[in-house]
Amino acid sequence: MELPIQSGNKKTIANLPGARRGYTLIELIIVMAIISILVSIAVPLYQKSLIRTKESMLHSHLQTLRIVIDEFTFDKKRAPQTLQDLVAEGYLRAVPIDPITGNDQWRAIQEDSLSAVDQTQPGIFDVRSLSDLTSLEGTPYSEW
Repeated sequence: MELPIQSGNKKTIANLPGARRGYTLIELIIVMAIISILVSIAVPLYQKSLIRTKESMLHSHLQTLRIVIDEFTFDKKRAPQTLQDLVAEGYLRAVPIDPITGNDQWRAIQEDSLSAVDQTQPGIFDVRSLSDLTSLEGTPYSEW
């Protein structure tokens, strides 16, 4: 004679009193391998995006400085002698920070005295980065 099996009395291995719960070592190793592969792909992409952001900021700062130098030269009928002249005259609140080098020092390109607006006081007509690094495009930042 067979006894009917009641659905509430079924016992599985996981429900037995002495059974262990958790992951096996191989499952943990597989998960760690997947995570390490994902990280090895994500980190270089993240670092490249940081460099692109710094390059974009450098382009913006250089454009701003060049525009302000031109405005100063047009208004004052002479080129600024230093970048601090732009701050002192109210054209800038502060000299922007070069995102590549991390400081507010720039390489100022002096104009030729023969082509200067005021030939007695040649000043700055362009600025460049002091960085000796190369951009993602392959050109040195100091040539931008």
